[in-house]
Amino acid sequence: MTTPAIQELSDFQFDLPDPEKDDISTLEFFSQLEEAWSVCDRFDLQTEIWRGRILRAVRNREKRGGEGRGAGFLQWLREREISKTRAYGLIQLADSADELLGEGKLEQKSVNNFSKRAFLETAQAVPEVQLMVTEAANDGQEITRKQVRRLTDEFTSATSPLLPDQIRQRTQENLLPPRIVAPLVKELSKLPEPQQEDLRKALIDEPEIDRIKDVTSTARWISKATEASFSIRAFQQGDLNLEKAIQEAQRLDALGLLADAIRQASAVESSVVKLHTAWSKLGGLYESLWLESGSSTPYLRDVLASLQSLTGATMRVSLGELSGGKKIRLQLVEEAADQLEPPD
Repeated sequence: MTTPAIQELSDFQFDLPDPEKDDISTLEFFSQLEEAWSVCDRFDLQTEIWRGRILRAVRNREKRGGEGRGAGFLQWLREREISKTRAYGLIQLADSADELLGEGKLEQKSVNNFSKRAFLETAQAVPEVQLMVTEAANDGQEITRKQVRRLTDEFTSATSPLLPDQIRQRTQENLLPPRIVAPLVKELSKLPEPQQEDLRKALIDEPEIDRIKDVTSTARWISKATEASFSIRAFQQGDLNLEKAIQEAQRLDALGLLADAIRQASAVESSVVKLHTAWSKLGGLYESLWLESGSSTPYLRDVLASLQSLTGATMRVSLGELSGGKKIRLQLVEEAADQLEPPD
C-alpha cells in the first residue's frame, strides 16, 4: 500500500525545457527552470521540517535518565551519516516551524508558499516582521528570502533605538534606503554604549548616506579590533587601555590598520601555539623511532636524519622556490611563566 507521502513523491515531476532546442528564448528557458527550482525548494522545506521533528523525537527519547544517556541519539546520527551540527540545525528548523504554526501566525497550507531560506529568515526575524511575512503567506503570496530581508531591514531602520531620531525619521520618510541603514544597526549593536553614543553624535549633524556608510565602517573596524584583542596573550602582559588606543587610531584615520594588526597578531599567536604542539609531538615520535631503528634500517635512519632539523630547539624551514629558496630559522625556548618578560 502506498502512503500519501510516497504517492506525492512519486508524482513529483516537471516538464523541463530542452536545453538543446532553439525554439525557446533564454529568458523563458531560465524562467521555467526557476519555477521548477522554487517548487523543489518548498518540497525540500517540508522534508527538512519533518526530519527535524524526527531527530527531535530521537533526542528527547534519549534525554530520559539512565546510564549512557544520549549515546543512542549519536548512534542514530552515525548510522545515517548526519553530523551533529546538521542534526541540531534541523531540530531548530522544526522548533521554528512549530512555533510559527503553534502560535497561529502561519496556516499549515501556507508553508508551501515559502522557500527554505525564506522560512529560516522568517523564523529568525523579530515578531513584528514574522507577523507581516506570515500574513502575506496566508494570503497566498510566495515568500522569498529577499522579501524577508527587505522587510527586516525596513523595520529595523525605522524603529531601532540604536539610531539617532534623525536617521529613523528620514528612513520612515523614504529619504534613506533601509539597506544602507540596517547594517549600521547591526554593527552598533556589537559595541558598548559609550562607543555607540560617540558614533551616534557623528550622525546627528550629517544624517546622509555617505556619512552612514563611514560610521558603519568605523563601527565594524572597532568591533573587529575589540573582538580579536580578547584572544591576544601579549595584551595580558601590560596595563593596556584598548578603548583609548582605538580612539587614537580613529583620530588618525588608521582604525582599519589597527584592526588588521590585531587580527594578524592573534593569527601569529595561534600559529605559534599550534607549532609548539606539533613540534613537541614530532620530537617524541622522532625519539621513539630512533630507539626502534638501528644499523639494519638504513633507509629509516635516512628519513629520521632529514627530520632532525625540525626536532631540535633550532629549526630551519625552506620557504620554497617562490621565495628564492630562502630559509627561515626558528628557535624555540621553553620558559617558565615567571621568566617571561615584556619585550623592550
